[in-house]
Amino acid sequence: MSYSYPHSHGTSSGSYRPARRELDMEPAHIFSHVRDYLPSFAQQWTMELKDEFQSRKGILSLFGKIARRIFTVANALVILWACTLWWGERTVFQDSVKACAWENWEKWPQDAKPHHVAFIADPQLVDPHTYPGRPWPLSTLTVKFTDQYMRRSFSSLQMDLGPDSVLFLGDLFDGGREWATATSSSPEKRYKKYKDRFWKKEFHRFTKIFMDTWNDGDGHSTDPHGRRMITSLPGNHDLGFGSGVQIPVRERFQSFFGKGNRVDVIGNHTFVSVDTVSLSAMDQPDPETGSSGAGTGEGDLPNQRIWAETEQFLNNMNVHRGRAEMESLRMLRNESEGHLYVHRAVEILEPSFYHRPQPEVAGLPAILLTHVPLYRKPATPCGPYRERYPPSSDNLEEDERNSIPMGRGYQYQNVLTPTISRDIVSKVGPNLVQVYSGDDHDYCEIAHHEFSGSPREITVKSLSWAMGIRRPGFVMTSLWNPVNQTTGQSLQSPGSGRTVQNHLCLLPDQLSIFIDYGLVFGLTLAILLLRAVIVVKHTPQTSAADPILPLSESRGHPPQRPVRYKTPSSSTSSSTLPSPRGLASRGVNNPPLYATYAGADEDELGSAKWKPTRDGSGRQAGRHTTTAGKIKGEFVGSVKHVAGVVFAWYFFLIWRW
Repeated sequence: MSYSYPHSHGTSSGSYRPARRELDMEPAHIFSHVRDYLPSFAQQWTMELKDEFQSRKGILSLFGKIARRIFTVANALVILWACTLWWGERTVFQDSVKACAWENWEKWPQDAKPHHVAFIADPQLVDPHTYPGRPWPLSTLTVKFTDQYMRRSFSSLQMDLGPDSVLFLGDLFDGGREWATATSSSPEKRYKKYKDRFWKKEFHRFTKIFMDTWNDGDGHSTDPHGRRMITSLPGNHDLGFGSGVQIPVRERFQSFFGKGNRVDVIGNHTFVSVDTVSLSAMDQPDPETGSSGAGTGEGDLPNQRIWAETEQFLNNMNVHRGRAEMESLRMLRNESEGHLYVHRAVEILEPSFYHRPQPEVAGLPAILLTHVPLYRKPATPCGPYRERYPPSSDNLEEDERNSIPMGRGYQYQNVLTPTISRDIVSKVGPNLVQVYSGDDHDYCEIAHHEFSGSPREITVKSLSWAMGIRRPGFVMTSLWNPVNQTTGQSLQSPGSGRTVQNHLCLLPDQLSIFIDYGLVFGLTLAILLLRAVIVVKHTPQTSAADPILPLSESRGHPPQRPVRYKTPSSSTSSSTLPSPRGLASRGVNNPPLYATYAGADEDELGSAKWKPTRDGSGRQAGRHTTTAGKIKGEFVGSVKHVAGVVFAWYFFLIWRW
């Protein structure tokens, strides 16, 4: 072996500074400057592409390399995740709602123009009252995902179905009764720190979920009177129950959502909303006297302030129904207000007055709305659509598991008492055809044969997946009742059928979606681990005979970028080119020698950076000295690549909708 050294040109024998013309053997240009500012892996890729262009393989070989970089295992997993997340965050919601399209189930005459109603029950916005022992960040994630689920469901309901009216059946909040007002606070010590400001913050959450997406359904409605959303019916989680209702809490709720007792004519049907959580104080012991509130003097029982308003509303039901139905018929006739002024000569100081006709009930079909279901015999089966406990068999008169249990506890009661149930039905008036309720969270449908006309009651499922059911849902109702615009009498022929049709629309199983994500996650890790093992096992190892360290070191000078020399095509035993920085030249049959200081370009150093270290024996070793270490490095790198793209896509999906 022979060594040749260039002239030092005046430099000391201990160090060698190559001439400028030697460093400029490969001229710099724009491509080189741009490449220097790229990350190391990009520099390596650009150099490989450049070499590929210059090789004899040509463009076809370049396309093959690009294809090999695109069609990789990691990129295939990214595509799998993109499709899975789109399905779980978009497709399942849209498909569930579209399957409930009105035309798929309603059956009216061809020329009918029904009024479409959607009933929403028990959204119960998750708050500190829902899971008091759940730690952060699990509590925050629960709030985030439950709100997101209801917002998506309600938005899909508006965009794809666009009901003319949406009616809520109470329990808008979960802990609304607990948050303090200016003059009241929670009876439970742990909730006394939550003030009125917290309740208003929860109200803004409700607005963002439901009211901000309400206008998405404007293009579907054909009702000439416009669309409406009624949220005023309170639940026991909004106000409390019975004697536990606090008047300031109820007044706050009514100031934001409206009166809980009201009459609305919708689709030529009279909807009567009754605040049954307050009315239930009538047959509960008074918290101060311990006696029942019914039939006692007003001045003796403070508890009477809770139920007196609802009782007065029921006692004047004929007036409320008559006024609402007369107003509805006037709107059908396009008439103005029914104020009839008496035209006669009067004294100048005599006050003028007008005559208002006495309201008369037109006899439109009546529909009762109550948060707490009406009383029924124990073990009355709820039917085949009850999720938690399907019926044991068909046509059972009693089925304990399938029924709503007869129970009560702190601030709740599963059904109303028999006395209050009969009082409500009798005072709502004739022609009661349907009852809708909430509170139970699961679906239940029964017929009340103990009342005239055997009205059917539907207990609507909760819209939230955090209320103990896997498949939340809502009830769709189609109303069609053509009437005489003067008398309000139905124009349908006798025996033509009911004027109300109902359909249960089920929403996605969010827990199953999370389980599917978990399965794809496990599959991803398994595939990437297998890939890492295969890549490491089948990658050629660097020969130990090849030198990987500089053979000499120049002290006192900053490190220079290594110069890359092309190997001459000659078969001579030694190179005629000068050796940089005093390094010994090798024969042309050996690979060129590069200085491997930290920070060198990857295209000059090989497929990966190498920084020398020393093990316990003093020998220099690579970064990954074992096969397991190499597998781990390959696995972690591929996981980071997939996770970076997948999380960016997921955050985009949950941010936009």
